[in-house]
Amino acid sequence: MSKYRKLGKTSDQRKALLRNQTTALLYKGRIVTTEARAKEVRKIVEPLIALAVKERDNTEEVTKMVKVPRKDANGKRIKEVTDGKKVSVYDEVERTFKKDLPSRIHAKRQMQKVLYAVTEVPEEAKGRKKNTKKVDLIDKLFEEYAPKYADRNGGYTRIVKIGPRKGDAAMEVVLELV
Repeated sequence: MSKYRKLGKTSDQRKALLRNQTTALLYKGRIVTTEARAKEVRKIVEPLIALAVKERDNTEEVTKMVKVPRKDANGKRIKEVTDGKKVSVYDEVERTFKKDLPSRIHAKRQMQKVLYAVTEVPEEAKGRKKNTKKVDLIDKLFEEYAPKYADRNGGYTRIVKIGPRKGDAAMEVVLELV
């Protein structure tokens, strides 16, 4: 007995399909697909969200002295002439950063193995590379989904049947995050 559905595809095609649908689900929040595919995607998404919930607070605050360029009222750098060269003037400022602990870094790398990179294209720039921006899905998992599902023990997705598909009568479903 097989541990997973083969979905009528070779292994590389199947893995690409499942990664694609997993990425789309986490980016958009819901996708429409067949029942068999939805059940396989659910097996991938649920552990990812559970991992994000588990590692959401594994950071530490680090304080460092950082050199910051001094700026004037217009926001331009102030420069001084030293040894015949114009050199920016820097001030030392104390800054605090959030640093990931090793277990959280490992969790991020586990998520990177599954998720594709997402590039968001604004509506007015369709078909052009201008004004595109990368969406960090892993950050979205930790910052948005982990706090949302922190008090929930599993069951982060819902499958709702919407009826047979017209072409081949395959059962179509909506897979969404609860």
